[in-house]
Amino acid sequence: MEPNVSAELVKETASEMEAIIRHLKGTLPDWLPGYRVKILDGNALAASEHRLKPLRSCNSAPLPGQSLVVLDPALMLAVDVFPCEDGHAQERSLLPNVLATVEEGDVWIADRNFCTMNFLSGIVAQKGYFIIREHQCLPWHQANEFRYVGSGEGGKVFEQTIIISDDDGFLSNIRRVKVVLEQATRDGEQEIFILTNLPIRVATAALIAQIYRKRWTLETLFQVLTVIFNCQIKTLAYPKAALFAFCVALVSYNILAVVLAALRSVYGSEKVEQEVSCYYLADEIRGTYRGMMIAIPPCEWKVFEQMSLMELTQVLLDLAGRVNLRAFLRHPRAEKKTNFRLKRQRPAQRPHVSTAKILAQTKAKKLTP
Repeated sequence: MEPNVSAELVKETASEMEAIIRHLKGTLPDWLPGYRVKILDGNALAASEHRLKPLRSCNSAPLPGQSLVVLDPALMLAVDVFPCEDGHAQERSLLPNVLATVEEGDVWIADRNFCTMNFLSGIVAQKGYFIIREHQCLPWHQANEFRYVGSGEGGKVFEQTIIISDDDGFLSNIRRVKVVLEQATRDGEQEIFILTNLPIRVATAALIAQIYRKRWTLETLFQVLTVIFNCQIKTLAYPKAALFAFCVALVSYNILAVVLAALRSVYGSEKVEQEVSCYYLADEIRGTYRGMMIAIPPCEWKVFEQMSLMELTQVLLDLAGRVNLRAFLRHPRAEKKTNFRLKRQRPAQRPHVSTAKILAQTKAKKLTP
């Protein structure tokens, strides 16, 4: 299966599911009303097994490929994917393919790895917008000093205007937002810089910082793909096969997104987003699927194929109204403790320990008066 065929599978089915979600009125609140927000991020497939003959003499972990995924946070749909067979390829090498899909009014959110002059100017050339974290290698000229604009979620927010010298003059007036963080990032950074070409009347600096922090919504998608839909199958060593399996997992995720949209339209967005577990919902479908395929003849399923959009959405709403949400309640974890971090080093003479013995010793100490 060629990678572009796998990508079209995701794109075409996502377009159909978008129509269903919008007809259900199951969209989430827009991050920027009047604009279509798209989050871009990369996902590298985990190393596969050494099943192929050329890989058997290689001790290194073989990477079957990677891809860039585009998420629409209002629909919670993976609307596009850009697969690449070369697991060592730089993510930036796929950006020309992404630029070909930019539409007028799009707002692209991405991490600093995608902060290149060609990508930024290409978005502006297509009459789009960006909210992208600044990469330190991007050249720019300071136009004015930072001015304090207030405190936002996570820290204090400052703003300045800069000029980026691109050949076509698309980046002559760019807003540079600085966020002085209350807590440092995983890399130990105390402040981050975000670039945007959105006018201030559309989004203030504080709103830009808040929207960028929501970029991690796409990381939730990747977690669902890995944990629930098993998107990385280690036995698939051929890159085309591994990428096809990943794209099928994306389609499965989008189907789940339609189910969640139907639930939102009946029970409300806040209740579904806070209480319904994607894991339990997918587990329920997985558990009953085989039985349904045995008990219900294939001819009975054709009725859904013949339904119009109006009929299908009405059926989804009817079925959603019968769902017992208590069976799919989330069990959220407590907040992570970030103040205490123990750095461990394995002793050379005793690299392993028995957990059972340690627990037994701890229990014995508690029982000792």
